[in-house]
Amino acid sequence: MKNHHYTITVEWTGNQGSGTSGYREYERSHRISAENKAVIEASSDPAFRGDRLKYNPEEMLLSSLSSCHMLWYLHFCSEAGIIVTKYIDEATGIMEETANGSGRFTEATLHPKVTVAEESMVEKAEQLHHKANQYCFIGNSVNFPVKHITTTLVR
Repeated sequence: MKNHHYTITVEWTGNQGSGTSGYREYERSHRISAENKAVIEASSDPAFRGDRLKYNPEEMLLSSLSSCHMLWYLHFCSEAGIIVTKYIDEATGIMEETANGSGRFTEATLHPKVTVAEESMVEKAEQLHHKANQYCFIGNSVNFPVKHITTTLVR
């Protein structure tokens, strides 16, 4: 077994002068950064007083699931001789908010739309989504189902 270690910095940037003196007195804005990488400007979901122009943690979770699946999928396609020429996913997720304000994701659905080079590659290309799902680090780490509705096209 091999361990991988990650470091990320999250810095709150929403102090409007009086800190958290009141629920409406501060912004939910923050920066996500890592050494030698671009900064991600983030906030909470607008439903929780966040900035709708910035990514929120829920979107970041979905993007992590989608990216992880895609990277494994492309890896397995490459190994299998499947030539992918385009990949786009419009992932969706459902978060259930409870009466006390807490909540959790109940499901996520990936919608990968993949274009392959030849008709003969379609069947195997479809099968490899299942394998990518089994290997995805992020998908294996969440406690809710990650579903897949796939489309495979030929260039």
